[in-house]
Amino acid sequence: MLDSIRHGLFETLGEAVKLQWLRNLPGGDINQAALLGGNNEKFFLKYHHDAPGEMFNTEAQALEDILRLDCIRAPRPIAIGKHGQISWFVMEYLELTAAGPGALLGEQLAAMHEKGHDYYGWHRDNYIGSTPQFNHRHDNWQSFWLEQRLQPQLEMAEVRGFGGSLLDKGARLLASMEQLLDGHEPGASLLHGDLWAGNKAFTTAGQAVIFDPASYYGDREADIAMTELFGGFDRDFYAAYQAHTPLPDAYPLRRDLYNLYHMLNHLNLFGAAYLSRCEQMISSLLSQVR
Repeated sequence: MLDSIRHGLFETLGEAVKLQWLRNLPGGDINQAALLGGNNEKFFLKYHHDAPGEMFNTEAQALEDILRLDCIRAPRPIAIGKHGQISWFVMEYLELTAAGPGALLGEQLAAMHEKGHDYYGWHRDNYIGSTPQFNHRHDNWQSFWLEQRLQPQLEMAEVRGFGGSLLDKGARLLASMEQLLDGHEPGASLLHGDLWAGNKAFTTAGQAVIFDPASYYGDREADIAMTELFGGFDRDFYAAYQAHTPLPDAYPLRRDLYNLYHMLNHLNLFGAAYLSRCEQMISSLLSQVR
């Protein structure tokens, strides 16, 4: 694999990189991660046996979109390639730490969300984890969330054998989307798309960094909702975000509707441990329907 990566780096950088070592890193539910070194340089490597489709290409494009807005730091994509059945993705190495100024992260994320776009979706489909994520262009937010987010996840759940109560309640939920979103037509913002605490960090110099995106243009509330799903974001983050671009008063009514997408995806990726949580969330949402 190193020879393949050397060739890819040469084609991208225009000069030979003498890679001398590869050190695997812990963690990662979907991909394996490693550090590459040589010529007093370091690179960050992600690789995957039998990676689905264009997974790394779409991730690189999402990182480039985030970087283009110049609001918040993200690792710079460098090279993508394949060695046999192994797909690999090399990007800029940043020395990161979990702790850092949450207020800076909140302010910079709000600045990124403030940049508007003229439709919901993205220029292509991509992935949330290893699950296909559909991004067909929509001009109506309600139809986008129904057709491109919740409905595909419920269909995948049925294929995986999670039928019965989940699908019955899910069908009622989809039929109630108009009431649940109640005319909500937010501006379209570039979203990270998978913003849990494991996908943000800080450089040793105190810069906020986001990575592993599943980006699309949508309601910024969806990013904030996911930060609350598993925790890991401090009060300073939320205070700074609110000070920069306050969330609407009705945001808490939509939070579970947005987080249901991620819980259904966890059900489809990791199995039945997430089934009862999905059913509980749907029941709670249906209780709001008049």
